[in-house]
Amino acid sequence: MLFFIINYNKQMVQAIINLGDFEDRVLTIIKGKYGFKNKSDAINFVIDKFEEDSLEPELKPEFVEKIKRIEKDGKFHRFKSLSELRRAIENA
Repeated sequence: MLFFIINYNKQMVQAIINLGDFEDRVLTIIKGKYGFKNKSDAINFVIDKFEEDSLEPELKPEFVEKIKRIEKDGKFHRFKSLSELRRAIENA
């Protein structure tokens, strides 16, 4: 079992957590693989990785520009045919 102490201050939060043997081994492997000084750094790495993969990712700049162009041109457009709509989508 691995324990961390919870302590709130302006710069850092410390926490007591209970880890099973398997989780502790995984953290030790991550610590060694990436050259972290301690398991706290390994936990921060895992949290950052989870945030990148699972939480709201940043939008790609190309997508942001595309949305800005669409907003600038107006919200709604009338199309006379499906092929005209398709051309507008492909050229956006």
